[in-house]
Amino acid sequence: MHNYVVRAYVGVTDAGWYRFLSARPELQEVNFWQPSGGREFRVLGPGEPFFFKSHYPHNRVVGGGFFSSSARLTVSEAWELFGQANGVENIEQMRARIGQYRRTAIGAGEDPVIGCLFVRDVRFFVEDATAAPPPGFARNIVQGKSYDLAEQSVAPYFRELLHVLLGGAVEIDFSEPWHRPGPVFGDPRLAPYRLGQRSFQAVVLNAYHRRCAISGTHIPPVLQAAHIRPVTSGGEHRLDNGLLLRSDVHILFDRGYVGVDPGYRLVVSPRLREEFGNGEQFYAQAGQVIDLPDRRAERPQRDFLEWHLDEVFKAS
Repeated sequence: MHNYVVRAYVGVTDAGWYRFLSARPELQEVNFWQPSGGREFRVLGPGEPFFFKSHYPHNRVVGGGFFSSSARLTVSEAWELFGQANGVENIEQMRARIGQYRRTAIGAGEDPVIGCLFVRDVRFFVEDATAAPPPGFARNIVQGKSYDLAEQSVAPYFRELLHVLLGGAVEIDFSEPWHRPGPVFGDPRLAPYRLGQRSFQAVVLNAYHRRCAISGTHIPPVLQAAHIRPVTSGGEHRLDNGLLLRSDVHILFDRGYVGVDPGYRLVVSPRLREEFGNGEQFYAQAGQVIDLPDRRAERPQRDFLEWHLDEVFKAS
């Protein structure tokens, strides 16, 4: 059992972003982008609350959701994955908005990297339910501020804010570990590992450095985030249940012609040759360790790989 400090983050956003998204409640997973892709966001863990505060003079907490993950993406990648969930009508508006914050327009052939913070189960508050900023939120904070919710000075404020976000009273004890397996405090929105579908694709793309884990292909348009254990079979959108695969390799993986063992070695079914008289490139790689994310925590969970070998892989 891991013990976690329960944290929340209040990010500063402009009126255009939150008003665009609040008018589209069907967009439950959004990209809270930052114009510079410099620093990695390590403030929250997956499943912890993330709130949106408007700029002065409005200066109200206008909504929130639950943090999924973060990634550094090019503007075109962010648009391809999130579309209008970036808070704008089209990619041209997005490029113009980013240029305003960077104080220099994006050149015609430029595709800059931006910071992307993914927030799921988003809810924007009606005007009467918006809240004043939390204690200690200074006027000169331009990006955001994190809070330890176990601090007595802020716990009542965030408990009330979470009740508004969740649409009802939920008993939450901030002194207890926030991350527990399965639905936390009886509410599935507080599950710690679950990502949104779009953020799953983004973080897998990022973790594997835009390279197919099996073929080594480095052409992003043909790369796909594959679930090791599909959602339809009880899997989840979580990074350690993902592999970045070229589209045709993805199909072979899903149909059991290739797999990955718990030691991260490629395994290839004899059925590939028997049924199609092909697949020599895969047989030549059999037994080799696939390309993996740098961080151990982001690598495929061995239980998921074993499930795929037992339930999907064509062993004979």
